[in-house]
Amino acid sequence: MRILLLPLLLPLLLCGCVWDGTEDSPEFLPLDDSQYPYADLPRIVIETEGFKEIRERETEIPSHLQIYGENAPESPVFSLTVRGRGNSSFKMPKYGMKLEFDEKISLFGMPENRDWALVGNFGDKTHLRNFMMTRLSEWLMARYTPRCRYVEVFLNRKYVGLYLLSETVKVGKARVNIAKNDSSFLFEKESSKKQDSPFITTSMGYSFHVKNPRDLKPESADMLLSHLNEFEYFLQHGSARSGKETYEWIDMYDFLRYYWVQEFSKNEDGIFARSIFMTWQKGGLLHFGPLWDFDISFGNESYKKNRPADGWYIRNYHWFNYIMKDPGVRKAVRDYWFENRDIFHSLVDSVPLYVSNISRALENEYRRWPIMENTENWALKDPYKDYDEALDSLVLWMEARYEWINNALK
Repeated sequence: MRILLLPLLLPLLLCGCVWDGTEDSPEFLPLDDSQYPYADLPRIVIETEGFKEIRERETEIPSHLQIYGENAPESPVFSLTVRGRGNSSFKMPKYGMKLEFDEKISLFGMPENRDWALVGNFGDKTHLRNFMMTRLSEWLMARYTPRCRYVEVFLNRKYVGLYLLSETVKVGKARVNIAKNDSSFLFEKESSKKQDSPFITTSMGYSFHVKNPRDLKPESADMLLSHLNEFEYFLQHGSARSGKETYEWIDMYDFLRYYWVQEFSKNEDGIFARSIFMTWQKGGLLHFGPLWDFDISFGNESYKKNRPADGWYIRNYHWFNYIMKDPGVRKAVRDYWFENRDIFHSLVDSVPLYVSNISRALENEYRRWPIMENTENWALKDPYKDYDEALDSLVLWMEARYEWINNALK
């Protein structure tokens, strides 16, 4: 057993002591990496109170967290609460976690905040899809893209795998930068099977979880609902009866960016299923974004074979279907692709670099979770003999999708 500690703690080791301080206020957390050695990534070490298991998404468990480098801790021990996170992904053997620190902290140079997420990516055998979405979003100059960093996680003295430590989608100056008042809204499209309070349901039957204002008053809920119902009336009846054009309802720059990242990747949640974030402030336009949750995309599917050359995807569903009926929108969509298609292809070209950054951690990950040939989970439909085959499948899918879009828009 190898426990990595700061040099000044070495005498404690010689005495056989792995804790200093009390359990409520430890000075360091032990790390045994004998089976899963350092892999060029930060290690996040978490211990829950009484080593309690994380069994649900609601209960916040008091915990401690410390960041390790190669040979020693690189942070103090932080106090926080930990709970499960994710929708269907929380039911997977390797699940995500929501971290809420007692105080605002900066992690790996990212702006200070209390709220962070550990995304497990168990349903993506390449571990690249969510990360690639953030690269594409930033390159296309989105208003806000959640910052993230690959890390390895040890929970209650056990290795649990390769994760993305990510900012959560919330209102703040360094995150979704809108006013914190009763007429500024951040909201998320939800599945009909899961509706988090507070939520509203529009005239077309779509439910949205309202994340800002945090203390949603009835009059504010009515304000947002009324605006979305008016927008849906426009979608169904057009400008002739509503007196407005599409660009008077939605911010077209945000829509074009948002649409194309979803369409290029054929993101399964992007067909107006869930994890679709929007903002609206009274008197302003509807903004799509930020982008989030792309593990079931780029050829990774949960229920059917949606091949890259099988046609358009996002534009065939719900609000997007109505928006795309506008000839002006269709022209703007086409122009945006040809103006930015080199950026989309750069994502394909960047895959080898992204893999090289996590290659050693992937060895640890698949030693802990040997799932390459597994097809039992709903998100693990395709078996692969090894990681290289999974990666080749992803790259070939992206290349084929890129070529199909080019040809379809000629």
